[in-house]
Order: sequence, then structure tokens, then C-alpha cells
Amino acid sequence: MTIEELQHICKQFPGMTEDIKWDNHLCFNVGGKMFIVTAPDSVPVSASIKATDEDFETLTQREGFIPAPYMARYKWVHIDNISRLSKKEWEYYAKTAYQLIHDKLPAKVRKEITAL
Repeated sequence: MTIEELQHICKQFPGMTEDIKWDNHLCFNVGGKMFIVTAPDSVPVSASIKATDEDFETLTQREGFIPAPYMARYKWVHIDNISRLSKKEWEYYAKTAYQLIHDKLPAKVRKEITAL
């Protein structure tokens, strides 16, 4: 898995935007809220994703996955190498992360995204 492949997956989500935070972290957002944070300059490329309660428990049991520092209480998982997930897994977890954040947005913002 490459950062470009992850970008391709995320670009298919309505209202998805990208920006750089903290000097070198590529963030994928919906409605101005992050759902995936990557560190494309690190070797290997790492990422943190928003997860469901169940996925948080499952993922953090896998090698290379830990509760994300500072964000674990919000069920974010840090992945030390984005290649630890297959393309199919990334499609699932990216969509889930997007949906979790999307569903918490104000109704007006969700409606604007749907109208795009």
C-alpha cells in the first residue's frame, strides 16, 4: 500500500478534503474534521485512523497497531506501517473512519456534503 493508493481510496468519499497539519502530516478530512492522519515522510509511512469501538479493540491486538497517542480515548488507532493493511482492509477502514466522522457533523454540513 502506498500513500497514493490511500489518497485514491479517500478521494472517492463525498466532501473529502486533504490538508497538511503539524508541518508534515497529510490529513484526510470531511466537513473540516480529520478521519485519517498520515505521516508520508516517515519510513515506513504511518497513519492513524478513527475506528469503531469493536474495530479499535480488534486492531490494537495486531502487531504494529497501538492506541493512537493523545487520541486513543476517541478510538483512534495508530498503524506503524500503512502496508500492514491490504487494499481491501484500507477500503473498509477508511470508509468506516469517514462515516464515523461524517455522521457526527452538524446536519447542515452533512446536507451540504450530500449536495456536492
